[in-house]
Amino acid sequence: MSRKQQLLKRHRRNKRLGLLAGLMVLAALGVLTWWWLPLVLLPLVWIAHEAWFADHLFYSPSEDYAYRFGELTRQAAARLQGDRLQVDVPLAGDETLILEVRVKANWLGRFLDPQVLLDGESEQDCQTFERGVDGVRFLNLTGFAAPLMAGVLRLRGRHCRLVGEPRLWITPSVELHKRRVMVIAPHADDAELAAYGLYSQAEEAWVVTLTAGEIEAEHYQQMGLPKAEAARLKGRLRAWDSIAVPRWAGVPESRCVQLGYFCLQLPAMQAAPDMPVGSREADMADIRPFRRFNPFDLPGDADGAPTWNNLLADLRAVLERARPQVLVMPHPQLDPHPDHICAQAAVLEALQGLDWQPETLLCYANHLHDNDRWPMGDSGDGVALPPQLSADQVWAPCSQVLSLAIQRDKAMALGMMHDLQPSAPFKRRLRRALQRWLAGRKPSPYGENEFFRKAVRRHELFWRRTFERDE
Repeated sequence: MSRKQQLLKRHRRNKRLGLLAGLMVLAALGVLTWWWLPLVLLPLVWIAHEAWFADHLFYSPSEDYAYRFGELTRQAAARLQGDRLQVDVPLAGDETLILEVRVKANWLGRFLDPQVLLDGESEQDCQTFERGVDGVRFLNLTGFAAPLMAGVLRLRGRHCRLVGEPRLWITPSVELHKRRVMVIAPHADDAELAAYGLYSQAEEAWVVTLTAGEIEAEHYQQMGLPKAEAARLKGRLRAWDSIAVPRWAGVPESRCVQLGYFCLQLPAMQAAPDMPVGSREADMADIRPFRRFNPFDLPGDADGAPTWNNLLADLRAVLERARPQVLVMPHPQLDPHPDHICAQAAVLEALQGLDWQPETLLCYANHLHDNDRWPMGDSGDGVALPPQLSADQVWAPCSQVLSLAIQRDKAMALGMMHDLQPSAPFKRRLRRALQRWLAGRKPSPYGENEFFRKAVRRHELFWRRTFERDE
């Protein structure tokens, strides 16, 4: 069981115990006072829970975030004069700028999302934090270098305030758009969620998707299909998405590759590299049906066996053909999805012994261990750094600003992904309606799926390392 599953199991257990205790209190009130009182209070308690306490937050909002940025990032003194942020260091204008500062919620910030508003006169942004926040957080100031140097950048708290002396962290920019970029996507839509803005602006981009993503096909079972057939249909559709949707960004079909391995089976493949591991739900043990849109043959096409060794051979073939200078893949610590962890491990293993090595490694997190709502806030807002409570490894932040036009194109690309199209369950829709009415949360204008809110943002955020051959 993954750490995130363990945290979620503990969260649900504690919620059930709390609910049981609450029911006992309500029952006691009914016996001691009026019998009808629990019938009135129970729905009110449920509404309050859905509106204010339903977030999956597996840490205390009063805990400090912790990061080590390493030698690529330098620190600069900063100070707040009123609501104006002042720095005395020259900036080129294209750096990744991160402001470390303590954010403290007021009483209203325990019920409404605390936000820091950034006003650079010609540009504005809003970055959101946990309700009840009272700890060190990291604001993303990328794109505000000009007003920061001019001394006109204002930071104002809504339902919170900024406390103490801030510190500015500066990571010099690295040229990305004029180099060959390859995005590794464990599933169709991961490349678009994390890096559509990056790969759509690159002069040469490749999108390599590792799995067909065929499981959890209940939407297709509602059409009357048996479970296995529904899973195969979903896998075919997502395989098509992985090839077709990057064309919206101008990536030629010849640079889009679907490897067709089975969803959530990469850990089992890694554990026994020679052993074929079939689909959990599609009643398949041959990956070739999901590869029929590929522009060229791969080593795994010979036998279609879903093995770790075939995956490594396929990745080596693609890497040798593309020779990417910038390699984009899931973050090995921040992103807890088992397929994402294995995707990163497979790429690094496949690179061992190859003559061609990338120059820059960028990692992304489409999922988190501790906070299902990150990035918090609304579509179009900036992306503050995610929660991390211990700085075990050194990574440099690398953020780019997306124009509104690119954000809209990104939203349309996500809208083409079949996995983001089905309607959310009724309970989730009801919860969002309550949060909109009572907690002031806005729906995304681009679509109902939560990823439209999370991914269509002012920033795309990566974690950067200079690639080393022994990684």
